[in-house]
Amino acid sequence: MAVLDRTGTLAPIRDKVEAGERLDFEDGVALLETDDVLALGELADLARRLRGGGDEVYFVQNLYLNQTNVCRVKCKFCAFAATSKQPQAYTITPEQLVEDALRQRELTGFTEIHMVNGENPHVDFDFYVSTTRALHDAMPDVHLKLYTASEIHHMTTLSGLTHEEVLRELRDAGLGSLPGGGAEVFADRVRKLVAPGKEPAEDWFDVHDTAHRLGIPTHCTLLYGHVETYEERVDHLLRLRDQQDRTGGFLAFIPLAFHPENTVFERRGWRHTTGSEDLKMIAVSRLVLDNVPNVKAYWIMMGMPLAQVGLHFGANDVQGTVVREEIFHAAGATTPTGQKLDELVRFVQAAGRVPVQRDTLYNELRRWE
Repeated sequence: MAVLDRTGTLAPIRDKVEAGERLDFEDGVALLETDDVLALGELADLARRLRGGGDEVYFVQNLYLNQTNVCRVKCKFCAFAATSKQPQAYTITPEQLVEDALRQRELTGFTEIHMVNGENPHVDFDFYVSTTRALHDAMPDVHLKLYTASEIHHMTTLSGLTHEEVLRELRDAGLGSLPGGGAEVFADRVRKLVAPGKEPAEDWFDVHDTAHRLGIPTHCTLLYGHVETYEERVDHLLRLRDQQDRTGGFLAFIPLAFHPENTVFERRGWRHTTGSEDLKMIAVSRLVLDNVPNVKAYWIMMGMPLAQVGLHFGANDVQGTVVREEIFHAAGATTPTGQKLDELVRFVQAAGRVPVQRDTLYNELRRWE
């Protein structure tokens, strides 16, 4: 039975959703401003089903790697990055990285490696190409989801090459797709406040647009819950939607809640987003991003119980086994750093959905009815 919107503000938006009409900026802001979270969740789940979604919930067996935490950028929201002189700084050689990944493969049988790093100014472009090639040669059947758009842009600085030339070399070495990090919030005002040393949003889009044209699929994200406004969140989503209209290369969208621990925001008394805020962001993402097929409830960030609820707020993916995630844990996430396959299956089934193990490109590998 449908949940009724007590305020009535969602009624015209529901009419649009049921008619298959695209939501606009004002609709997005109204959705974020509503207090009727249950009605919002029901509407997002309705939109998901009207657009062809079923009971399937997807996940992938993956390994998270971080080859270096040395970074030239001082993003105020980041607790992961270090300078080369700090004691926690590290840079792992391609050979060491492959050796570590092969040991993990014997334990988990992952089908995807997800790797992001700091923007290390003390390595050269060949460091990245050699790493990609070494991983691919050692595990040719593993999909390599490596390097954010910010890292790709950093590689152009290191090499003097264009985004396209960098991506071509990495693709030829074995790169399969790009993660969605580095997007943060696209609004110039926000980027100047939280990541003043990071490239502008236009460069993020150019990297993803170029990747799509080269046949490299990518992911997209939004980091919310810091200094951005509702209007800036909606603008971010609409810019992603426009890009997807042009190229269709985004596989999935991941809303990421900001974690303040061990960042400058912690010292300013910043608070975590609430569970209802996280659910609301999942729902609004599903409703506004009508052309991105998959929306993730990222359990490593929000915990599996809330991620289960997120599956009724428009999400259809819980990411994966996520072995050894470091970036959100550096910022205070307290979830376990890995979920075994049977645990993920049990969580999805308990939410009343059908667990489906996928590969990175959403090809079905196994289904639990």
